[in-house]
Amino acid sequence: MKNIVDGYRKRFFDARHVCYAYMLGAERKVFRAVDDGEPSSTAGKPILGQINANELTDILIVVVRYYGGGNLGTGGLIVAYRTAAQQAVANAEIVTKMVEETITFDFPYVMMNGVMRVVKEMNPRIVSQRFDNTCSITLAIRKSEVEQLKNRLAQLSF
Repeated sequence: MKNIVDGYRKRFFDARHVCYAYMLGAERKVFRAVDDGEPSSTAGKPILGQINANELTDILIVVVRYYGGGNLGTGGLIVAYRTAAQQAVANAEIVTKMVEETITFDFPYVMMNGVMRVVKEMNPRIVSQRFDNTCSITLAIRKSEVEQLKNRLAQLSF
């Protein structure tokens, strides 16, 4: 992140403030909001607020300000930074990615119908499959559904 922000500082070297916020990871536990010399919580926090309001992660929003802070006052700064972040999100391409976990299930061929019924109902992504006397299937599914898939497959009997 530092390299990206430093790039903006160099590109807009004559700007008064380069404020930003970021959120990282599927768990959304790594984040930071930076006011860059603005009054406390008037820049980074409103930017981070827009990230949170849109439930985004793996994102960095940088707002570069040249003029107007003294004229805006703290309330105006908050609105300005929030609006800039809001517009950035509105104009960004949001990419949704699912956090998956893979499981491998080995089973005798006679259980094929039951296994495929569970696959059809839960709709995991089939990573690989091998069908013989002893079969094996590797499935990828949303992390929050892994235990349910494991339980459903474990309950099958022939």
